[in-house]
Amino acid sequence: MNHEMPQKGSSAITVRNLPPSVSKALRDKARKERLSLNKAVVRLLEEAIGGGGKGRALHHDLDRFFGGWSKGEADTFDSALREQREVDPEMWK
Repeated sequence: MNHEMPQKGSSAITVRNLPPSVSKALRDKARKERLSLNKAVVRLLEEAIGGGGKGRALHHDLDRFFGGWSKGEADTFDSALREQREVDPEMWK
């Protein structure tokens, strides 16, 4: 009987009793990001532990706001930011 350990980077884990809502969320995420279910699960696990040692962790807490503004709204916001970023040299004397 061969009881070799899997090679580094090729570990397999079986998850039992996954709630249907979690299974659906995983499948939805994989479909949305055009990933295999396995890659979506690996990515989520890496993010949960701080990026899996591949640099800065990605955060998705503001993703729901992406693409929520019209071009006009975004231009208005950018214009307001430009005004706020202007430095008045007289205030720094």
